[in-house]
Amino acid sequence: MTHTCHLPRSSSVDLADVATRATLSFSQVGHRPCHHPGVTATKSQPTLLKPYGQPENSCCGYNGALPNGDRGRRKSRFALYKRPKANGVKPSTVHVISTPQASKAISCKGQHSISYTLSRNQTVVVEYTHDKDTDMFQVGRSTESPIDFVVTDTVSGGQNSDEAQITQSTISRFACRIVCDRNEPYTARIFAAGFDSSKNIFLGEKAAKWKNPDGHMDGLTTNGVLVMHPRGGFTEESQPGVWREISVCGDVYTLRETRSAQQRGKLVESETNVLQDGSLIDLCGATLLWRTADGLFHAPTQKHIEALRQEINAARPQCPVGLNTLAFPSISRKEVVEEKQPWAYLSCGHVHGYHNWGHRSDTEANERECPMCRTVGPYVPLWLGCEAGFYVDAGPPTHAFTPCGHVCSEKSAKYWAQIPLPHGTHAFHAACPFCATQLAGEQNCIKLIFQGPVD
Repeated sequence: MTHTCHLPRSSSVDLADVATRATLSFSQVGHRPCHHPGVTATKSQPTLLKPYGQPENSCCGYNGALPNGDRGRRKSRFALYKRPKANGVKPSTVHVISTPQASKAISCKGQHSISYTLSRNQTVVVEYTHDKDTDMFQVGRSTESPIDFVVTDTVSGGQNSDEAQITQSTISRFACRIVCDRNEPYTARIFAAGFDSSKNIFLGEKAAKWKNPDGHMDGLTTNGVLVMHPRGGFTEESQPGVWREISVCGDVYTLRETRSAQQRGKLVESETNVLQDGSLIDLCGATLLWRTADGLFHAPTQKHIEALRQEINAARPQCPVGLNTLAFPSISRKEVVEEKQPWAYLSCGHVHGYHNWGHRSDTEANERECPMCRTVGPYVPLWLGCEAGFYVDAGPPTHAFTPCGHVCSEKSAKYWAQIPLPHGTHAFHAACPFCATQLAGEQNCIKLIFQGPVD
């Protein structure tokens, strides 16, 4: 699981910054600019005592932070650190119960348990016991204390938060749990469903559940937990993998016919629930990106992206019509359109300053004719992609996603442009990782054409 960005180990990478970032990187796809994996995080900033090799989750759809800022367990990225004391659990005693009272008595014992309701008269309760060798981290919509990383539905970049109120979230309150080995190589595994405040997981009569040939019970959550591992790791040469569904006990299945169908997919015995660098986790409303510590060590940092921004601005790109100098705004002002902000025609890639002419459509306000090549298409401001965890290399920002205008390296743009991300309960489409806008156009991204200064 290596990430081959061409950043030498002797470079000025801030190791403390890497340690802080190298955690679970949940990136949440689907929010407007400056929003991520999407996402939330730890109760408080963890100390750097015993980092796990520090994996990270980033929430797709957020460009470095949530719209209203990262706070507490609600963040756009979440780092996993070795806990002072192990809190992992593993299955132990199995009870087959015929009365609701007996089931309730077991679930109230203070131990972790999973209840599988087979009928009104039969419930299987699997008790879990303490596991000194693992740490457990839980992700979900609930703000209750068992949840380490609070996620909310990601809003597409084309809408603002007022226009796109989520009437009913499709994210489970206790969506999934990630279990990390406390010893090297710190393997991390994902499981559907999380334990609630009573330390229980309940799968009701209508939930998909079954008994495996070896006798142990398993099941799926209502809208499921989907995972996609990239082929070739999260590198310049990465290719999309296949989306799979993870069960409550961590087995891997092909996707159901629809997201909440009763019938499970087929067991994929050749695959596991072990997370890899670049694994995507979809919770039906939020998509998270997992980055390993080693992957983040080789990835560009915020400082590197800021250096690239300054390098572009130092070259003094100009508007080919107005001849005024263009400049990407600072990362701290990545939501505010500034006077010198570069704009681009996304059908051809020509970069200009802002102008209010060239309209060729009464119905599409953004449709303009490029004065350089006469191509008609969207005309939008360009925004630098600020979430470093989404980059597959450290190349210069030369390509823009269409139609949102977020800019990143060529290989990063082409990688995300071919990733089918779950959308709703049954659709898949490519989306910008920085704002979750559904991508469009011939290739979902465009090479930008800058004009240098005319001295």
